[in-house]
Amino acid sequence: MTQTVIITGGAGGMGLATAKIMGRDHRVVIADVNRERLDAAVAELTGLGIEAEGVVCDITDRASVDALFATATRSGTGTGTGTGTGTVRAVVHSAGVSPQMGTAEQIIRINALGTVNVTQAALAIAGEGFALVNVASIAGHMTPKLLTPTRSFRLALTDLPRFVRKLTSAAKLAPKSMHSGSAYSVSKGFVIWYSQEMAAAFGAKGARIVSVSPGSFDTAMGRLEEAKASGKLVEYAALKRFGKPEEVAEVLAFCASDKPGYLTGVDILCDGGTKAGLDFESMIAMARAS
Repeated sequence: MTQTVIITGGAGGMGLATAKIMGRDHRVVIADVNRERLDAAVAELTGLGIEAEGVVCDITDRASVDALFATATRSGTGTGTGTGTGTVRAVVHSAGVSPQMGTAEQIIRINALGTVNVTQAALAIAGEGFALVNVASIAGHMTPKLLTPTRSFRLALTDLPRFVRKLTSAAKLAPKSMHSGSAYSVSKGFVIWYSQEMAAAFGAKGARIVSVSPGSFDTAMGRLEEAKASGKLVEYAALKRFGKPEEVAEVLAFCASDKPGYLTGVDILCDGGTKAGLDFESMIAMARAS
């Protein structure tokens, strides 16, 4: 039986790079909100000999996420070359938006609520050897613990509408010009927290969940933020360059594979040594510059 990997945000950047690696021994189902991007990505993957299918999915809508998972577990009926029912063995959740791509609420809904929806759908099908990899960000490491709204994070376990409202309000405590950036940091901090919080539930099924926090990478999203956060971060990194999508994709694919069978409930920084070069004063200076 063919094993399947679902990759959200799989039509470009890190997601597509990960699909090219995991497609060597998996059927790949990629998800995105844009059909044209999906079609182009599926064509590229198919040209590499990878069995691929594209599914339009809005990760902020649980019903849409459930439909994605349902498609991945039955015969391919959408765009691409999927032909057989396969077991979904792994999910790489790389879909998300950066500060310049939406309002504070939109960022919270996509990055935070979207992660809850994908994680819960993954947990519902998880079994022995299953793995979920959530893409967080170095930004999630940059909010001081005293300012991290952990109590609001816990609402993701009980009251999702209130969870979205509380995280949006927390992001708006910053000056107006920083609302989107604050929402991004809060949302990615949540991804790290939630991936750790859910480890026991996945472990009870013999499954794993980890998060990976990229630094500044040469993707469309990374370059969109180059004039602000991502470009500034490179100045503090040990490696003074943007990372390549293929470099973080190797980390994502490894975490989603069956090789690191005892790795769960942790976040992995892939940031070129950026966090190692940041102290509190430099984080404040960077925030002001942004």
